Amino acid sequence: MKIVVPDCVTVNVQVALAEDIGSGDLTAALIPDELHAKASVISRESAIVCGRPWVDEVFRQLDSNVNVEWLVDEGECVEPDQALFRLEGPAKVLLTGERTALNFLQTLSATATEANRYAQAVAGLDVKILDTRKTIPGLRDAQKYAVVCGGCHNHRRGLYDGVLIKENHILAAGSITAAVTKVRAFALDKLIEVETETMAELREALSVGADIIMLDNFSLTQIEEAVALNQGRAKLEVSGNVSLDGLRALAETGVDFISTGAITKHIKAIDLSMRFK
Repeated sequence: MKIVVPDCVTVNVQVALAEDIGSGDLTAALIPDELHAKASVISRESAIVCGRPWVDEVFRQLDSNVNVEWLVDEGECVEPDQALFRLEGPAKVLLTGERTALNFLQTLSATATEANRYAQAVAGLDVKILDTRKTIPGLRDAQKYAVVCGGCHNHRRGLYDGVLIKENHILAAGSITAAVTKVRAFALDKLIEVETETMAELREALSVGADIIMLDNFSLTQIEEAVALNQGRAKLEVSGNVSLDGLRALAETGVDFISTGAITKHIKAIDLSMRFK
């Protein structure tokens, strides 16, 4: 799977540095400009490393003379106390950039690590684990990049690049048939996905030609029935209260996708530490 670094890195870092530094780093002002230093960053726990481009960009924007030497690859699994990268440059710059750089790395590595747990749980099966739009505001593209680093896949990025007709859309339109018919008139080049909550809604979505059908909170038995009824006509996506427990059983039903917000919102930042010399 090709992992493409998103275009948001520069802007993400600009916003983060402005937020942290503001009118200036008051504490770093006590350090002489000419003082040179080295530092290394370690992980205190097992993790999938993700966020190298953001770390590089932090120090590039602060001072291009800072040297960042990576000791691990993006997407690599690391162990506790393993060194991730070394820094060398003006001491005050290293200290000013420390927190912003580690904030990006700890958050994106956490996302990649959680995604990897889900990917490993369905290893060997012909199913894709998808993320959702339940991301940290302002960091959606970054987190979706981290999801791919962890071995999972991206759902639509936002409201603009895919059609997902959910319960409230169906209520507003009057029916699944009406909603799909209306959206086909202006979204000719988009796949149309419909959320269903019952077998009757599944049948209606199939009859109107939905490209992808979400099985929302279906039981395992209902999912198996849905796969048999579908007979490959539409792609099937399981969603709703998906967790690692029972994930493989869901995947073994033969559905195409399983989507979960857990890999982007149920995350715990990876514990990182910078050792300054």
